[in-house]
Amino acid sequence: MKIVIPGGTGQVGAVLNRALSSAGHEVVVLTRRPTRDGEVYWDGETLGPWVTAIDGSDVVINLAGRSVSCRYTAPNLQAMMDSRVHSTQIVGEAIASAARPPRVWLQMSTATIYAHRFDAPNDEATGIIGGSEPDVPDYWSYSIDIARSWERAQEEADTPHTRKVALRSAMVMSPDRGGVLDMLLHLARLGLGGPVAGGGQYISWIHDRDFVRAVEFLIERDDVVGPVNIAAPEPLPQRTFMRDLRSASRVPVGLPATRWMAEIGAFALHSDTELLLKSRRVVPGRLLDEGFAFEYTRWPEAAGDLVRRVRERRLHGGRTGAGVPSLT
Repeated sequence: MKIVIPGGTGQVGAVLNRALSSAGHEVVVLTRRPTRDGEVYWDGETLGPWVTAIDGSDVVINLAGRSVSCRYTAPNLQAMMDSRVHSTQIVGEAIASAARPPRVWLQMSTATIYAHRFDAPNDEATGIIGGSEPDVPDYWSYSIDIARSWERAQEEADTPHTRKVALRSAMVMSPDRGGVLDMLLHLARLGLGGPVAGGGQYISWIHDRDFVRAVEFLIERDDVVGPVNIAAPEPLPQRTFMRDLRSASRVPVGLPATRWMAEIGAFALHSDTELLLKSRRVVPGRLLDEGFAFEYTRWPEAAGDLVRRVRERRLHGGRTGAGVPSLT
């Protein structure tokens, strides 16, 4: 297959690119800074020569959007909104104008679209969309606005010959340098991997192999359309999540952090406390209903595999090619 990945130079894009390329597929990455074979320039806002990559392709997987790992200032939130919505709209225009449009368009979305809650998990059928929760910072609702606008841009694209799926993804855990797992392991090694603000908030996650396998599943299943939660079946409280990660990485102690300590830490890391404090209790209802079988359903086993692969990466001088997921 020919697979085009707009915005495919980040952590998730690297995971998919390795797996798809290893499986023998032709992968074209659209990026503002092409430096390698298989990368094509685009600006994420306007049509250009890059549209020829989409015309005649089999699959488009749009990952484009400004990183959420930043301070949630008004300009940064607006940049997150614009980069996601505009890139999705322009991908839709390219597909609509293609003489041979792709048969499926997988569009990145986010599990953050669901409400901050502890009482029950959010699936696609019964989950509560966030934005009106009591006792959370007002600006958290803007993240929901971004997610809804992101999905709406795909829904409104006039692509009648292309099946559309929105990937409401939890945090993708991979051994890559600079990814979310890398950051969490760094905090654990510093002794800061304990409960944050009590640690009761839920973390939804997915192992990188299962992320790739879910993408494969959704490419092949011609009857699946609309939003799909891409998350492991067992989200767990942050204190338990970090305890299991410390155990896998042989770090005996993780100091707890209060809310104000989390604020200071997030400021120092140029990030935002929403990423630490929002309870994302998300489960993959549609994937399970459609018969998808996860390789890693429980975090302790997933953490053990990921930490082992991190050690292998370091042993091999930073390469992540060994043991990468394959897509067949």
